[in-house]
Amino acid sequence: MKRTVAAVSAALLTSGVLACVTSTAQAAAPSAPSPERAAAARADSLLRANPGAVQGASGEAYQAVRTKVDPSGAAHTRYTRTYQGLRVYGGDFVVHTAPNGTMTGTSVGLSAPLTLGTSAKVGAAAAKASARKAFSGSLTSVGTPELFVDASSGKGRLAWETVASGWKADKQTPSKLHVVTDATTGKVIGSYDEIESVVGSGQGIYTGTVSIDTTLSGSTYQMIDPSHGNGRTCDMNNGTSTCTTFTDADNAWGNGANSNRQSAAVDAHFGAAKTFDYFLNVHGRNGIFGNGQGVPSRVHYGSNYVNAFWDGAQMTYGDGSGNSRPLVSLDVAGHEMSHGVTEALSGLVYSGESGGLNEATSDIFGNMMEFYAAAPSDPGDYQVGEKININGNGTPLRYMYNPSLDGSSDSCWSTSTKNKDVHYSSGVGNHFYFNLAEGTGATAYGTSPVCGSAPAVTGIGRAKAEKIWYRALDVYFTSNTSYVNTTTPSNTARAYSLRAATDLYGNCSTEYKAVQAAWTAVNVAGSDAPCSSTGNDFSVSLSPTAGSVAQGGSVSATVGTGTTSGTAQTVTFSASGLPSGATASFSPASVTSGASSTLTIATSASTTPGTYSVTVTGSATSGTKSATYSLTVTGTGGGCTGAGQKLGNAGFETGTSPWTGTTGAIGAFTGQSAHGGTRFAWLNGYGYSSNENIAQSVALPSGCSTYNFSFWLHIDSAESTTSVQYDKLNVQVLNSSGTVLATLATYSNLNKATGYTQRSFSLAAYAGQTVTLKFTGTEDASLQTSFVIDDTAVDVS
Repeated sequence: MKRTVAAVSAALLTSGVLACVTSTAQAAAPSAPSPERAAAARADSLLRANPGAVQGASGEAYQAVRTKVDPSGAAHTRYTRTYQGLRVYGGDFVVHTAPNGTMTGTSVGLSAPLTLGTSAKVGAAAAKASARKAFSGSLTSVGTPELFVDASSGKGRLAWETVASGWKADKQTPSKLHVVTDATTGKVIGSYDEIESVVGSGQGIYTGTVSIDTTLSGSTYQMIDPSHGNGRTCDMNNGTSTCTTFTDADNAWGNGANSNRQSAAVDAHFGAAKTFDYFLNVHGRNGIFGNGQGVPSRVHYGSNYVNAFWDGAQMTYGDGSGNSRPLVSLDVAGHEMSHGVTEALSGLVYSGESGGLNEATSDIFGNMMEFYAAAPSDPGDYQVGEKININGNGTPLRYMYNPSLDGSSDSCWSTSTKNKDVHYSSGVGNHFYFNLAEGTGATAYGTSPVCGSAPAVTGIGRAKAEKIWYRALDVYFTSNTSYVNTTTPSNTARAYSLRAATDLYGNCSTEYKAVQAAWTAVNVAGSDAPCSSTGNDFSVSLSPTAGSVAQGGSVSATVGTGTTSGTAQTVTFSASGLPSGATASFSPASVTSGASSTLTIATSASTTPGTYSVTVTGSATSGTKSATYSLTVTGTGGGCTGAGQKLGNAGFETGTSPWTGTTGAIGAFTGQSAHGGTRFAWLNGYGYSSNENIAQSVALPSGCSTYNFSFWLHIDSAESTTSVQYDKLNVQVLNSSGTVLATLATYSNLNKATGYTQRSFSLAAYAGQTVTLKFTGTEDASLQTSFVIDDTAVDVS
């Protein structure tokens, strides 16, 4: 039920918040802009002063859509472009700035400024008719054609884009076909399908016995993952419309056999969680959507449906031929969901060579997630879909180490690559990546040949290769980046991955040279500058990059150096950011670049437990380089001396202190009831846009075995949707500086239910630290959702 305005006002007045807000708004000085906003403002200024850097023309407008700021302060602002009010497809670009705000370059797909008329000779009706003819299958609707500028080739032409929707010939695969027609000649000049699909503790069919996160509601477990943004797995029951969330009485799901409908769901649920974790823990992206939201997974879709697809919002898996081989393997799951990451970061268009790069990106991250997941029955490899037997003869869909083995994919780039289906032009990117990570010739995963007379390649390992590819995708690729581009040579995967390698490991570093060699080995040449002309430079790295030590103990790491260009130099080390009572030493204290030293950090008995960011700096004649070490100091033990319940006013019965935030949301209100006592916290529930939060700091003692954070939660909502999260509640752990350490769960209008449900999480990872537990509710502009919290606790024993 919606909270009334009167009740809200009364709550605010009672706590004194209403008057405080008014006076603060009048007296407070403007807050400093965020680093992202400040960087975007600098990029805007540079763009106005130098439009030629992005092939700008009169009549254009630009919209900044995303800014990424590196730890160094360098920034990358991505823009979309309009021309005479028309969207420019392929006109997106990125402005790169140095820490001091100067422009360091751009990523741009246009080869020249746009100079074209905007009056169509062929009308919208003709474009609509062309879209109807281009659609193959059961057509259900054709959208209104949009007049736009097609600059996918690097040069602009006036065109119509029309979306034809329906079902493919199999009558089970949804299709949203974007058809592009020339607005001057009426000729169909391109098309791509928005639906990206595969071509042609539980027991999963492929993963084996694994642990999955579920939600207990009453006495029934639901396949809803609170640890990964409430990703839901449901059963399509071999239909194409209704999906029912899997439930279970004992939280033991599936038996590894396809005859048990839960088995395929275990694979899909596990795959969604591991894909979420992979992007978060390896690349720092908060899930597929970047906002902590989980991915819905639909299994047992259709009948004899030999496919799986990503539609921009959810995963859908068919059961394969004879409904006997569900397409829920790890690499398929990771592949399809990675399309969502590509769409969000660079928007690589799903056609031509950019479409091949899009598919290659999904193969790359799908396989890297498979390695990351380390499932007992599905270890990592460089084959795609090897478990699902989609070909019926035990062969995989694709081979990254030698793509041509599938009979259709390109292992080497040629002038015909751009004309191939994106699932086969992806072979060039897949082969490059395998060479970069594992090298050419015989490897543990297969034999990778070189193209032509290219020299052999020595791999740099998956950990570095995946970082380079993600960095290129994140800040350099544009929507029409290709393998080879004669009109805009800088807008290529080779050029951008070299820039990424430079950012991460230094210009002309071993990693940089490996990227060069790996592209050359697949017949993708480039005009990159020779390394001999780049001057002196070096790199500093740490292995491992984090460690834990008890008070009074010490921990060590290897500090590596390298000569990235020019000649070797003497590098001298220092460390900063150490906690009180800790010291750092290096043995030896200085080395010649290319050699390594041992860092030892010693703590004292008085060093305060916590996690610290220690900066290790190497100094040489050409400048300084640094790397970061995460140091965790724990207590010395001696038993659990701080057992008990640690939250103050845990049931909200004694006012609002020590809770902070929107404390007017704490009280006894008409329209909701407490779980215990008479008072509770009621976040949101207005039916219009609102943001509310409550938080409390808690000191967690060291040496205990259990750190259980629990609360009772009731959600009611006027939203009727069963698939879209309009209103959300995030439960987070923050450190003393306000940085989010973890999002424990995200709940939404999709979790509405009668009565309260208890939610529990372990805080053992933060033992010995003081952290802040925070509930943040966000409600959109219509239809209320109420998040009601009561009887919180942090029980330590």
